[in-house]
Amino acid sequence: MDFGLVLQTDPPARLLIDRMKRAEAAGFSHGWTFDSVVLWQEPFVVYSRILAETERLTVGPMVTNPSTRTFEVTASLFATLNDMYGNRTVCGIGRGDSAMRVAGRKPATLARLSQAIHAIRELAEGREVEIDGTAMRLPWVRNGALPVWMGAYGPKALELAGAEADGFILQLADPYLTEWMVKAVRAAAERAGRDPASVTVCVAAPAYVTDGSDRQLAHAREQCRWFGGMVGNHVADLVARYGEHSGMVPDALTDYIKARQGYDYSHHGRADNPDTAFVPDEIVDRFCLLGPLSAHRERLDQLRELGVDQFAVYAMHDAIEEVIDAYGSGII
Repeated sequence: MDFGLVLQTDPPARLLIDRMKRAEAAGFSHGWTFDSVVLWQEPFVVYSRILAETERLTVGPMVTNPSTRTFEVTASLFATLNDMYGNRTVCGIGRGDSAMRVAGRKPATLARLSQAIHAIRELAEGREVEIDGTAMRLPWVRNGALPVWMGAYGPKALELAGAEADGFILQLADPYLTEWMVKAVRAAAERAGRDPASVTVCVAAPAYVTDGSDRQLAHAREQCRWFGGMVGNHVADLVARYGEHSGMVPDALTDYIKARQGYDYSHHGRADNPDTAFVPDEIVDRFCLLGPLSAHRERLDQLRELGVDQFAVYAMHDAIEEVIDAYGSGII
């Protein structure tokens, strides 16, 4: 199993770069960031510095979207980084949540996301593609390679991920839901005539290492409760589309948002987010990895048995360096 580190591009960028260097030294293979340029700094500028100061780390957004940049701009950004530093990027992409909604726009349709997956990959790898009726190619690309991994929860999105994406990103670490969604993606890949095993599976969730005490577990839950609120935005979309207890999405994913009152994106991804009080401890425990390292290993073993290829650690809490070091010495 590979390991990734997910950070926000909060200033100063120097701190993020140093943490990514620390992660590479600890054995992490991937460095991810949010991509929401109103809330945080522009990630692709920072990627260039991360790549310049590391040797092996693969970097990319978790996740970008089809709308804040045109397809050719996104492809050119990745292709430029690959040309400068070798093929060490990955394009995580989804419909768009905070990046779109904080700007008063709606997330992209799945049809538009499908177009983006194809166009960005083709352009970044040097092939011609038609975008909105115009054929284009990046003539300077040589030997480019860009895997495109898609974030998904709902049945139609899981179908698209399995049919078209190189990888599937699931932003929660609950074994039951992971099994359900990985099976859906693999089945979709098979229906599309692809080898189901060719789709890389990445589970991303907060990890907080404690000493095993109830006191530290309670603190870890408060530091990671924001994640249930973030996932709840996507779950609310699914409930609005499919209704409650529709059978299209597991109740184990949707039931917990009944007390959700709304969401202020100015607190998005923050440990002190006041809009996540509705998230119960049970969801924090299921969606995240909390406790002593032995508990992390146990959950990671479960995820690996379910076909997970990478676990990406969301580190938006008060123990970022500590979790990097603990994973490096005690798990990786």
